[in-house]
Amino acid sequence: MRTALRTAIATALVAGVAITAPALAAGAAFAAGTTPAPKATAAAPAVTADGAPAVTADGAPAVTAEDAPVRTVQLAGGLSAKVYAKGDQHPYYTATVVRDGHVLGELKAGGGYAQQDTEVFAGHSVTLNSEGEVTATAVDTPKGTLVRTETLLTGTVAKIYKVNQLDYRAELFRQGSPVGVVEANSRSAAGQDNGEFFVLNQDGTTHNWIGNIAPNTPGLYRLVDGTVLQLAKKDGRFGLQLIENGKGRGYTYANGARAVWTFGKAVVVLESDGQFAAYVPGYRYQAAPKPVVEAPAPVATGECTVQQVVPSVFGLGWTVALTNDLEKGPKAVLTDEQGEVRGTADRAHPFDSAVGLKIEGAGTLAPRFGQRTQGGDTPFRWTSFPALPKGCEKDGSTASPTPSATTGTNVTTNNAGQTSVVPKGGVAAGAELGASHDSTALVAAGAGAASLAAAGLGFVVLRRRASARV
Repeated sequence: MRTALRTAIATALVAGVAITAPALAAGAAFAAGTTPAPKATAAAPAVTADGAPAVTADGAPAVTAEDAPVRTVQLAGGLSAKVYAKGDQHPYYTATVVRDGHVLGELKAGGGYAQQDTEVFAGHSVTLNSEGEVTATAVDTPKGTLVRTETLLTGTVAKIYKVNQLDYRAELFRQGSPVGVVEANSRSAAGQDNGEFFVLNQDGTTHNWIGNIAPNTPGLYRLVDGTVLQLAKKDGRFGLQLIENGKGRGYTYANGARAVWTFGKAVVVLESDGQFAAYVPGYRYQAAPKPVVEAPAPVATGECTVQQVVPSVFGLGWTVALTNDLEKGPKAVLTDEQGEVRGTADRAHPFDSAVGLKIEGAGTLAPRFGQRTQGGDTPFRWTSFPALPKGCEKDGSTASPTPSATTGTNVTTNNAGQTSVVPKGGVAAGAELGASHDSTALVAAGAGAASLAAAGLGFVVLRRRASARV
């Protein structure tokens, strides 16, 4: 079930709290009713055919239709919604929900968003569909049994109620005034205000922290406890997946304002605009997820077998698992951002010409791997296979390291007899001229890195039941 937004929150965080991580949009803060409704964006006046400024019947300058709502809908409970038409190639609608002149939140539907968006504002479930139609109905908000009261980092008081066995509810108050509700029904839910996060779990436990926010740039990120996550965007939605042993465990995408997941001990909140924050309970040191800018260290997977996962040139989120095995030889497996295998090269078949993968020195102790996104004269980018563990050299073995091979994540390139070592990085760099020709057809398809505008939802009422898994 979609995340339900119970109410908007309007009071800002305590003054002076510094957040060095990327700031999420402030939007509605803690105390309801203190954020004024946004005024229409100033637009260039419309003009007539002869170039003169157009005016309305009362003589005021006319504005273009793009900057004005297509309609304003009066809803139940004193709510109203200003509906805007957005997008050119992929049209969609937004609805700004207002009560008593104050913005409570925004809905989006159509285009790259869901066909309808539903949130709860001031005790009413408001729905916007892909046709720009908005409706509102009153909803029941059972309170449950009060089990405890907590004070958050910025002074907000959270009253925790048990509704059912796996359904807990937190009502938030600032200076005695109600400012929001977060409900965790069968799974965790979260609220956020100016970088302060409050997570309520379905068993009634909570987490509260400030900051630790990562940007919305797709790619690999490492948390303070070593957990590696991958952020991606698909069909207009952002999702996260856990990376273990170089392989993705499958993306889970956010529906609604935000989503909460637990990866090991790490609690991660993903905003709809792709920014995400992480908190690891019990860790003295907390920090924002850091982009993985170099390949993870090699991992021994057997007595004389070692594996390392490195980024691929084929696109953001694509990786290559390089396995060096004393008995079986080297093997390279290319996977896309969804974890699907797209190409393989090994000792028996060291050249995958259809994709653009190549192993040189497959019969030596120090092979290297080449990859390229086009055929013909396009140069390969070379990466050394991880070195075998010490003591794995066979007596009398004829295998010997090639002069151009190195260990670890460094890359060696040979150009007209000149050798240079390229430092560690997110993608191996370098080229070898005069490489073999092939008919490689796979073209790099990097993920887009454009950020959506932050939702600006503040510490809001959220109801969690299920997540979308693609």
